[in-house]
Amino acid sequence: MAATIAAPLNPLRDGLARMIMTKVAGPDPRAERNRVHNIPGPRWFAPDSPIRRVHGDASMFAGGLRALLLQSLHPLAMAAVTAHSGYRGDPWGRLRRTSYFLAITTYGAVPDAEEAIARVKAVHERVRGTSPDGVKYRASDPHLLKWVHVAEVDSFLVAHQRYGVQPLTEPEQDQYVEDAALVARKLGVIDPPTTMAELREALDAYRPELRGTAEARRTARFMLVHPPVPWAARPAYGVLTATAVGLLPWWTRWPLRLPYLPLAEATVVRAAGEGLTRTIRWALTSPILGSIED
Repeated sequence: MAATIAAPLNPLRDGLARMIMTKVAGPDPRAERNRVHNIPGPRWFAPDSPIRRVHGDASMFAGGLRALLLQSLHPLAMAAVTAHSGYRGDPWGRLRRTSYFLAITTYGAVPDAEEAIARVKAVHERVRGTSPDGVKYRASDPHLLKWVHVAEVDSFLVAHQRYGVQPLTEPEQDQYVEDAALVARKLGVIDPPTTMAELREALDAYRPELRGTAEARRTARFMLVHPPVPWAARPAYGVLTATAVGLLPWWTRWPLRLPYLPLAEATVVRAAGEGLTRTIRWALTSPILGSIED
């Protein structure tokens, strides 16, 4: 009976998987998956490491969107993104590049991970300019790199602890921060946090530098209100955006002109976020994505 019920759902699951993964990994997600997971060679992280659990969970969809919103509060990071990333003209291309970098450094063979890091560092060296208020910036600045790293690690972990299939224990959370620090150092971050306590301290230390610029608010509206998403997918994307916003700290809301509704976020938004994350997780078990052979 179970097989009879499940069989008609397979086309739905496969279609969802294809729709999601072509946005994240490009037109041939199976080949991209093999390229990351099945190339032989040593890896930086063991199969049971916290970083693999976090980065492989469907909660990363909400965590990634939260990270982008949080990162936008640094005026120099926002100026660099606005002038050089092309996120408005090619948002899916930027998503695929970011997703590939996370995947290859987390799961890929060491030579491939090091090659990806070298490419990103070369791009960073070319990204420099002056913010609208006259402050010079460069993407290779270790202080700016550290902010991007801290915002990502905090966001991925917060999302995983709320919506992940297996939240990390306190020691595992420290290990996750330490795992992520390995990649951060190779990118040029100086003294990245290696424990949860250090992560919280680093986030607090950046707060005096953060503010909601006009460009940051335009970016938030682009991502949350006017995304390049097909109309059929807008309801699910709306749940994802509400979930990501609900994970942000309260102090980020007014600078980005985002609502803060604690009761609704703890009930309606959380339930919807759990449902969407479970659906994404179910879709990504589709055999069309191929197998992983560690």
